[in-house]
This record gives sequence, structure tokens and C-alpha cells, in this order.
Amino acid sequence: MRRPSRSRPRSLSLLLTGLVGTLCLTGLPAPPPAAAARAEPATYLVGRGISDVTGEVAEVGMMGYSSFDQKATGLHQRQRSRAFVIADQATGRRVVYVNADLGMIFQSVQQGVVARLKQRYGSLYGEQNVLLSATHTHAGPGGHSHHLAYNLSVLGFQKATYNAIVDGIVESVVKAHEDLRPGTISLGRGLLTDASVNRSRTAFDANPAGDRAAFPQAVDPAMTVLRFKQGGTDVGAISWFATHATSLTNANTLISPDNKGYAAYRWEHDHAGVRYLDGTPGFVAAFPNTNAGDMSPNLNLRPGSGPTENEFDNTRIIGERQFARAKEVYDGARTPITGGVDHRMRFVDMENVTVGGAYTPDGREHRTCPAMVGASTMAGSVEDGPAIPGFKEGMTGPIAKLLEPLDVDAPPWLISCQAPKLNLVPTGLVTEPVPVTPRILPVQILKIGQLYLVAGPAEFTIVAGLRVRRAVAGELGVPVENVIMQGYANAYSQYVTTPEEYELQQYEGGSTLYGKYTLPAYQQEFAALAAAMRDGAAVDRGPQTPDLSGRQVNLQTGVVLDSPPASKSFGQVLTEPAASYRPGSTASAEFVTGHPKNNLHRNGTYLEVQRLVDGVWARHLDDGDWQTVYRWTRLNGLTGTSKATITWDIAPGTPAGTYRIVHSGDSRNILGKVTPFTGASRSFTVS
Repeated sequence: MRRPSRSRPRSLSLLLTGLVGTLCLTGLPAPPPAAAARAEPATYLVGRGISDVTGEVAEVGMMGYSSFDQKATGLHQRQRSRAFVIADQATGRRVVYVNADLGMIFQSVQQGVVARLKQRYGSLYGEQNVLLSATHTHAGPGGHSHHLAYNLSVLGFQKATYNAIVDGIVESVVKAHEDLRPGTISLGRGLLTDASVNRSRTAFDANPAGDRAAFPQAVDPAMTVLRFKQGGTDVGAISWFATHATSLTNANTLISPDNKGYAAYRWEHDHAGVRYLDGTPGFVAAFPNTNAGDMSPNLNLRPGSGPTENEFDNTRIIGERQFARAKEVYDGARTPITGGVDHRMRFVDMENVTVGGAYTPDGREHRTCPAMVGASTMAGSVEDGPAIPGFKEGMTGPIAKLLEPLDVDAPPWLISCQAPKLNLVPTGLVTEPVPVTPRILPVQILKIGQLYLVAGPAEFTIVAGLRVRRAVAGELGVPVENVIMQGYANAYSQYVTTPEEYELQQYEGGSTLYGKYTLPAYQQEFAALAAAMRDGAAVDRGPQTPDLSGRQVNLQTGVVLDSPPASKSFGQVLTEPAASYRPGSTASAEFVTGHPKNNLHRNGTYLEVQRLVDGVWARHLDDGDWQTVYRWTRLNGLTGTSKATITWDIAPGTPAGTYRIVHSGDSRNILGKVTPFTGASRSFTVS
């Protein structure tokens, strides 16, 4: 029995910085009329869907860098969930693949989505055959975990953001289900070498030569693309590539899907002509991550640096490079996906795994450990975002109260188990008021024809991912390139390094929670799943996962009241745009507004740039577009007075004409009633 000991008070700065870091075809829609003559023979039923998962965009902590100072002040681009349903027409088995513009898929989200799908579809979709993954953007709102470590810098659980994420993911799956049609899938592969750099080269170089030889440039350049067709019509793509979505730094306070979201927008909106607010099915392009634990997009190994010194330019450029290469691979995808659809999934107590010698470097049996955050974590990843400054001993208030249970010394046996890690916080020993880090985690494999997706609930380094892929490929008897390490999936538990990388205790090693043999434990568990899939055997679900939803706290102040300035009304223009602009310039307008938390405008917009067409104002752009920005500013905290600033970077090639800027917002009165309003600027010309 583990007995955590209490000791002298510890530095809050250490604590803070270390922590924050069924398959049947019943009910399918009828297929459309006969497909075009050139359509390929249908192998599967395929469906795609997309929906909005954007949460609160102001006065909420942002998820990824764990910075108390990084609170959202507006919106650059909306975050979206992209879903694909694939059903084998021969057997009726099906799988769901979701990639969302989120920092992580927390287990809380997985539980919420699965529960909602069960309510709607019964046993058709569940935790076994639904894979939820995140792009790992660090520019989204936080507070959607049920574990303290991931909510701490956000001041607790943010219910509105959580609901937006769960609702949006479920909606994307529903749309994909309703979109199911006979179709085909093809596979393409390529290399991309100028969108990532190894941010932990010292640790990478500690791996054996055979592992390093797989990555001559110390990056994983592999891009794997699935091309989806319904009949003869292209309907979607999934493009896997390993790089962090951290082009935007912890100085940014605008909600954004970062470089992978830009890549998706570039394909869907700019290339395929998708208009998200129109509500009609369109091309869906997902850009998920793989084993990106040590892969940074900041090519100069400094936050916001590389290839330029402008973080927004870098977001666009790194996203553009992913889109351009993916499109080339997609256009050349000639290998048909054939074979069955299958899935295996179980839960593992990652703090108590006995790992056989087949997976350990010394060939001996070892064990994983109760979770511990290492002291090297407080240094942060200096290439993507440094650790949190500004917190001192002696802090008081609700945060300090929340941290009291964390004043725990690690016992000698845990120090020994986690060696050579220097203890910061033994998070696995703290379960009250709520567990700090997860213990029971899902491991899952989806089979789509000859392609296997290994879903891991963490950030795997490229060599760690390679070893998992090799273990799975060996059990299945398939080429290793047919196995993809899908990180950031179904839950989140920080990093997974190789035992050799762990020894050096770089940032990633210090954030590998369950000790030196965390990766070998995953290799063993995934290999067992692969063997069961190969043999057609069932697997037990594993230990019960706790429901922590009733134990959450929120210390973030909510909206009490909105008031306009004296002699002003909501939606009134405070600052009008100029009379005329040219492409390459920026138009802007300021409005009297209410708090954006009053209405998230999910699947809607806080703004429109409208163009006068045949005497009618038509939407030209909205808040999901790259060229627009919505900023919210509190003018008076006592009266609840605030303004919205809307800017439009007028791109080259913008049609000449007459335009205006429209703001849609919502105000809350002292009784809590929320009232929508709309305001429009004067018209101006672009020529």
C-alpha cells in the first residue's frame, strides 16, 4: 500500500511549474443515385463530417503552455472537429476516426463523447471503435480536463468550453454517420523535411544507432495520407505528420488552431471552396499528429522563430507546407485500401504494469511507477515555450488552498522507481480533492484495411513511436510503414520517451510520468492488442475508469453584468473604418459589446465582413477566416463595459467593391438575461 508522507512546505513555484504542463448497418442512409461512370468499385461505406469545437474566447486560460498569464482575449480562427466513419460492407464492422483542433483529448472529453454517442446510437459507436485525437494546438481555451494538473493554470474546470468541445465532436460524428455512402479509400506516402526540427537532440542521440538510423535528420519526415471518395467524388483526406502545433507562442492570446488548423483551412476553404457557415457537406481535410513529442515547428529552436521571426507568419508557412505536401501525396495516392475494418481497445493501470524483458533494454523484468513530475519539467521546452515566471512562495488565496494537498514528499521507494528523475511533485500519490494526473489509460488499435492506427494517450517521441510501431508490426506481420503512431488520442498523460532518452531527463523525460519503463509498458500492451487482433480474439476491457465530473472546481470569475458606455448602446460603432482601402492594408472597426462568454456563437460567428452584391449585403468573410481577427477588451470591470475590435487584413486579389464590418454579440443584464444584438459599420470601398 502506498502511503504518501507529509513534510515541510515546498516552493509553490516548483509545484506550479511542474504540474501545469455493432457493428451492423441498420439505419444507414440510403445511397445516392448511381455514381458517375468513372467511379471505382465501392469497398466501404465512408462518411465525413465537421463541426465547431471553439470554447470561450475571452477571460479564460489557454491550454498548452500552462501559463497563468496567457488568458484569451479574442479569436483568430475557429477550432473544428473532423470526423470520418468507415464501415466494411462485407461484415458491417465500422470505426470512427476524429481529429479535433485541440491541445489534447482529455479522458473527460472521451467519456463525454462516448456517453453522448451511446445515447444516440446505442452500441453502434462506443469506446472500442471510436478514436478521438487532437492536433495539439497550444492556442485553444483550457479547462476541459478532469485532472488538476491540466486545469490548474486555467483556474479550474471550464464547463462551457468542455460542453462546446463535446458537443462539437459529437456533431461531427453525427454528420459523418449521416453522410455514409459507398466509397473507396486510397493510400499515399511522402516526405516533408522543412516543417519540423528535433527540439531534444541530446536525448535523441542517446538512442542506439539502429533507432537513430531510421531518422537521418533526427526528424520523422513521414507523411501518410488517406484519400476518401464517395463514388467518383473526392470527399476528404487525413494527412498524418509529426510536428507540434506551437508556431504561436505563449505570448499569443487569440484562439487559433495553429499550423495544422491553417493547413486544414487552406485545403477546405481556399482549395475546395468549403464555406463552414453554409451548413452543406464539403471536403473535410484532417491534419493529425503522430509521434510529435520531440518535433517542433520552430525551425530556429526558439519560440516563434523559424522560418521567420513572426509567429503568425510561421503558423501560415508551416501550415502551408503541410497542406502543399499533403495535396501532392493525395493527388498521387494510388494504393487502394483493401481488407477488413477492426478494432481492439482496453484500459491499463499505467502506474502498475509489470514489463517483461522482451521490451526492456536490459532484458530483465521491470515495473512502472506511480506518476511523478520531474524537476526538469519546470524548465519547460525552451524551443517552444519556457516555463511559468512570476510565482513566488507565500502566495495566498484560492489557488494556494487548492495546492495544499500537493505538499507531499515522494517516499524513497518511489524516488528509486523513478530514478534518475529528480522529484518535483509525486502526482500519482495525490487523489484529493481530485486526482492530479491520470492513472488508468486507454490503449487502442484501429484497423482500416492494411493500415493500423495505434492510439496512444500521450506525446511519444519519434523513437518511442518507432518502437511501438515495430512491436505492433511484428505481431501483425505487416510492414512497419503500415502502422501509424497516433498520439494525443483518447486521453492525455504528458510524454513518453525511450528509456535511453529518459536517463538524460530533458523536458520530455521529466514529463514521462510513469518512470523509465513507461515506453516498454506501452510496447507490451500494444503488442498484446495487436496479437489479439491478429488472432481474432477478444480482450478484456481492463480496470474501471473513474468518473471525476462531480469533483470539479472553477475559480474563474464568470460574467455578472454587461453595460454600454454612457449614451451608447450595444452594437453601436465606437470607431468607424476608413472610407476606402487597398488590398494589403487592414480595415478595422470598434463596437460596444458584451462578454463573449454570454454566447460562444458555436457554428456561428462574432463577425462578418460583408460585400454589397446586387444591392444585397452578402457574407464575404467571418471569424473562422484567416484574414479576420476578433478582439475583446474590458473597459471597466466594475460596470462590465467592454468593446470588440474587428480587423480585416485585406488580401491581394480581394474583389473591388463596397464592404462593411458587422459584429454580432450578446449582453447580460443584472438578472442574468442574455440578449443578442448586431451592429454594422459604415460602408467602405476596396479598390
